[in-house]
Amino acid sequence: MIKRILILAGIFVCATFAWMILAGVVSTRTSQQDRKLRHSVGKLWGTPQTQLAPHLCYKTKKTVEENEIRNGHNVTIQKQRWTTHRLPISGSAVNVDIHLKHRKKGLLWYATYKVQFDGTYTIQNTTGEDRDIWFVYKFPSKKALYDNFRFQVDGKEIKEIEPTLQEISRPVFVKAGEIRHVTVRYNSQGLDQWWYKLGESVSRVRNFKLNLTTNFDDVNFPENSVSPTGKTKTSNGWQLEWKYRNLISDVQLGMDMPQKLNPGPFVAKVTFFAPISLFFFLFLMFIITTVRGIKIHPMNYFFIVSAFFSFHLLMSYLVDHISVRMAFTICSLVSIFLVISYMRLVVGLKFAFLEIGLSQLVFLVLFSYCFFFEGFTGLVITIALIITLFTVMQFTGRVNWEDV
Repeated sequence: MIKRILILAGIFVCATFAWMILAGVVSTRTSQQDRKLRHSVGKLWGTPQTQLAPHLCYKTKKTVEENEIRNGHNVTIQKQRWTTHRLPISGSAVNVDIHLKHRKKGLLWYATYKVQFDGTYTIQNTTGEDRDIWFVYKFPSKKALYDNFRFQVDGKEIKEIEPTLQEISRPVFVKAGEIRHVTVRYNSQGLDQWWYKLGESVSRVRNFKLNLTTNFDDVNFPENSVSPTGKTKTSNGWQLEWKYRNLISDVQLGMDMPQKLNPGPFVAKVTFFAPISLFFFLFLMFIITTVRGIKIHPMNYFFIVSAFFSFHLLMSYLVDHISVRMAFTICSLVSIFLVISYMRLVVGLKFAFLEIGLSQLVFLVLFSYCFFFEGFTGLVITIALIITLFTVMQFTGRVNWEDV
């Protein structure tokens, strides 16, 4: 008995070592692919975009006197100095439409999106004089395309636009007390996140309204962002609204794109926890066969463990070519077929199909399936442990262990 247990323990340790190697290989492949492919995806689809609210300013010229030394004499000269003054935007009406489409590269899914941006900003000259007010707009990302870009003043398109250093700076003539409207429109694309920042730091925002429409239901707001003030369900997503009348804050408005289940991290996690499911299985099989007097040679256990390992080995490479759920189904059927078809020759069809087959279904397939549900893995493992303990206790409650 002791010898059998030691041999089984040795098989278990070797299998655990093999699973750790496989999990490490999958994690390394995933990490290497992510570093390489994220760069290429970024080139094709851009990077996470952060649209900064434009700012207004006007310039005043002032004559100042300065002392200079010329030919050994102290001379007072007059120079013209320009001073820049910031003005708040009187109102913002921003409409954003985000269309998400996941794209798969290697072992990873990437959340790419198309964005349609339409922002109209109200300029009011409160300086008491007619003057040029500079409208400074900064593009959200250096590595992005901006199709159908339009810059309009009171509905009239301005075509002589030349971006400099990722921004557009354009003077708008506004009479004293007059109100004018500047509109910026473009179509672009990005990756993972979209942000709208109200300012570089603490800013004052007046009459601000942003409507964001999505084509997906699973909306999530990243850390350091604020939730919308209004939310309406649409036929294929949500319409979110942020509305503020007079706000002083450094808040940011952000949207996390929902992520698909990534095959690489999923397979690595399932493989890493595989020894736990194998331990449950071997423990239950050892108890059942010992109580019933069924003799299973350690070599038979070795082939069963190999069939368990084939599940994870096949899945680690199959997910490169088909969906992770389809790969999971195929690998489950292959592993169960290997075990049942082999053990029917060892202990008979009934025991192989019922006790062994059902145990494998529970401790390999269902145990691994719980990793599809993020956040519930630990709970499922705990429940599996309790069910296993309950089954063994009920099965062996009347057993005289001295005789066994």
